[in-house]
Amino acid sequence: MGRNKEWDWTIDEYKKHIKQEPMRGTQIHYEATGNYDVIDIIQDYKLNFNRGNIIKYVLRCGKKDDEIRELNKAKDYIEREIQYLKEIRDKNTNDFNPYNYKEGQ
Repeated sequence: MGRNKEWDWTIDEYKKHIKQEPMRGTQIHYEATGNYDVIDIIQDYKLNFNRGNIIKYVLRCGKKDDEIRELNKAKDYIEREIQYLKEIRDKNTNDFNPYNYKEGQ
């Protein structure tokens, strides 16, 4: 069965058909004071999920829900990130065996 030529787009042809403007929220808690959004900052700094949510809740604090509730959400993600880092550190520490150490490692 032959392929439909209509669907044989190159990436450049595809880009012509997608919306070029970044998605922006319309609610007050999504509004930024500059020409950027919270997600732009998170992506620019290449933050992981936990750290991105920390930034999101702190920057939007007081614009959506109760400020204390928003800060508690940020605190929860800080605690999750700390636990994650502790687990990585502990795993790396436990993986190190000084009896298997060789010069130049």
